[in-house]
Amino acid sequence: MPVRAEPSPTLPTLGIGMDSCVIPLRHGGLSLVQTTDFFYPLVEDPYMMGRIACANVLSDLYAMGITECDNMLMLLSVSQSMTEEEREKITPLMIKGFRDAAEEGGTAVTGGQTVVNPWIIVGGVATVVCQPNEFIMPDSAVVGDVLVLTKPLGTQVAVNAHQWLDNPERWNKIKMVVSREEVELAYQEAMFNMATLNRIAAGLMHTFNAHAATDITGFGILGHSQNLAKQQRNEVSFVIHNLPIIAKMAAISKASGRFGLLQGTSAETSGGLLICLPREQAARFCSEIKSSKYGEGHQAWIVGIVEKGNRTARIIDKPRVIEVLPRGASATALAPENSSTSSEPSL
Repeated sequence: MPVRAEPSPTLPTLGIGMDSCVIPLRHGGLSLVQTTDFFYPLVEDPYMMGRIACANVLSDLYAMGITECDNMLMLLSVSQSMTEEEREKITPLMIKGFRDAAEEGGTAVTGGQTVVNPWIIVGGVATVVCQPNEFIMPDSAVVGDVLVLTKPLGTQVAVNAHQWLDNPERWNKIKMVVSREEVELAYQEAMFNMATLNRIAAGLMHTFNAHAATDITGFGILGHSQNLAKQQRNEVSFVIHNLPIIAKMAAISKASGRFGLLQGTSAETSGGLLICLPREQAARFCSEIKSSKYGEGHQAWIVGIVEKGNRTARIIDKPRVIEVLPRGASATALAPENSSTSSEPSL
């Protein structure tokens, strides 16, 4: 009769759905935490694309409350359809953007791989060796916690709308709800947000006793909320009431009939952290992250609650849309119905 091998009782059960893998090492209670990510370019500036790619890779560490990274590798494929001149201009800029963002994150790129491919692809690997108190396993949400989001939604809509400026068929579907200037501002805001590291938020997760977190990327806020809910040890569910969205992107999503932004299924790139915090700590977290001591551009909103349930997540039927004005936009811009420009919504 075959004997089934049981996992060692000393090793934690590690869910494949986590943002990073956590591998207990043989030495002194340390764990290796590692993640990888890559994607196609989505903005026109190669330097910013490098920064965004690096921020996106590091975000998986930050989602576990890890603020330090020991090493990064860069993965880069250049397109075989590019001319030699294009490669010589674009490739160094992407590499510089990636390296600069890594330096901002307190780490360095020590290697990687570059190949020729039908498409440009950019990404990397991030690795750190941690003590147990340096990371927060994403499984301890309790009833009464609130959900906090640290970047506005709508990056996919903003990037696509920017491309549609030169596509009359697509532009005609949305031009009644948005101006060219508003699309340009939203695109710049999206690019800035995607290139912003989630490192400050990761540090504040420890300060304010976060119980779980994930970052919002390709599956949208609903998909990642559902994935995080499945990881929870307690019988809880997440309910999202508020959607902070780059101004006018909700209107574009509705007018175009694409993306599913208000349904929470619109993909994000290098999005914010969605963090489960004790209710009494959440407002302080939102206030602290906006402090000038962390530089400009960091924001946070209370977007939902944790209630008793069966480890699911949902968005209420008519979520409150919080229109997040891009830097440089006029504060007098009209907000659509069922929306607010408040950054501290009640639940």
